[in-house]
Amino acid sequence: MDWILVIVLVLLGISLIVIEIIFVPGTTVVGILGIGLAAYGVYHSFISFGKGPGLMVLVSTIVVGGIVTVISFKSGVWDRFSLKKSIDSKVNDEYELNLELNQEGRAVSALRPIGKAEFNDKEYEVQTIGNYVDSGTLIKIISIKGRKIFVEPLK
Repeated sequence: MDWILVIVLVLLGISLIVIEIIFVPGTTVVGILGIGLAAYGVYHSFISFGKGPGLMVLVSTIVVGGIVTVISFKSGVWDRFSLKKSIDSKVNDEYELNLELNQEGRAVSALRPIGKAEFNDKEYEVQTIGNYVDSGTLIKIISIKGRKIFVEPLK
């Protein structure tokens, strides 16, 4: 029964470590839990079976963990879960910005601080300087930097 417990703990630990590496990058609870389970499985083997079998379990855990990690990266199994497309569009790229400073418009969505606004019957993505603006509020353009339009509510 102790062997089954050791094997289950080590395999579950290795599985959680691989899940951490592939799906949940960064040092998170999943990876720490995986390392803890594998380490406890190795520790339990030392306590239950002695030094010799404990060392075999330790070496086996390291080798199997390394092999499983390398195979999981090289096999391409995880490719269907990875993002392959890149976003190359830009803000307000649909049409020319025929806008001027102090031009007035209306917030179409809530600006928190980014949202949509309407100027000259066209919708643009706009940004406030940290203020939240409710939908329907009259606004004016205070700055245009490239394709970014900065607005503030009319007083």
